[in-house]
Amino acid sequence: MNTTLKRLAAAAIVALAMATSITACAHDSSSNADELTVGFVVDPSWAQIPVAADGGMFSKHHVNVKVVNFQSGVEALQAVSAGQVDITTAADVPTAAALTRSPALRIVADGSRWEGSRIVARRSAGITDVADLAGKSIGTPLGTSAAYYVSNALAQANIKADLVQVSPSAMVTAATQHNVDAVSIFQPYQAQTIAALGDDAVPLNGGTYIQHSLFIATPSAISSKGAEITSFFAALGDASAALSAHDAAATAAVAKATQLDAQLLNTVLSEFDFTVQLKPDLAADLSALAEWGKTQKSIDAATTLPDYNQFLDGQFLTKPAS
Repeated sequence: MNTTLKRLAAAAIVALAMATSITACAHDSSSNADELTVGFVVDPSWAQIPVAADGGMFSKHHVNVKVVNFQSGVEALQAVSAGQVDITTAADVPTAAALTRSPALRIVADGSRWEGSRIVARRSAGITDVADLAGKSIGTPLGTSAAYYVSNALAQANIKADLVQVSPSAMVTAATQHNVDAVSIFQPYQAQTIAALGDDAVPLNGGTYIQHSLFIATPSAISSKGAEITSFFAALGDASAALSAHDAAATAAVAKATQLDAQLLNTVLSEFDFTVQLKPDLAADLSALAEWGKTQKSIDAATTLPDYNQFLDGQFLTKPAS
């Protein structure tokens, strides 16, 4: 069993209990009118936020940022849809569904891409490769990126399995008590499950899915806080550079925000492309995710899917910071 994964899993358990908020404010700005409220799903996928907060990058770019933590993208999207935050982070799968219900929202950046998804199977269930998943039960939180990942992997392998609803917090129990034959789940639960299964764990790679970690903004923030949003992303650009350079202070900032071990995060963070961008082909990916969402009932089957190109607004990534 990989010692690194064991230590990451142990630290991740602590992280899940955290629900405190980070507040990073420039010293020369304190009014609500100038404040940018950002929803942050506490996850290394958006590591730039704690790096920019702790590294003084928001202050450097003269933007007053209040960061509010969320435990899931669904909760964060509900908050931004209600106007409770100006911008929020959320993965691509819940975002594709949310935009069918809140079409005024806009995707203003793709913060990172992650290719580290794995299906974690049990050797004791007779599984050693993807083909062995045929007819097996796979626990996953239905309607999430983890569920899409395993669905895509099964489709690519042209095999069928039974997807079983298991919440992230119940994933380890479902695997270790043999309630399911395999699981598909995002970090840090993925590492927890591998650690808990020990030698019985068989991590499997499959499919073509790459997770996009997005930033979604309200129309009011776009119309009234354009300068702040531009400066926010300029700060994240600095944070991305620090993460790409494997800067120790950047890793320490992410460790503090997530309560994951800094040394272990060096491995985890290296799996991400933290370039802040917004490419047109994201629209096609979101459309495919939405089509899948209709089959999973996270989007009503009768819904006419929108043209996702209309939701992409990259203006804040091209303007010079003020």
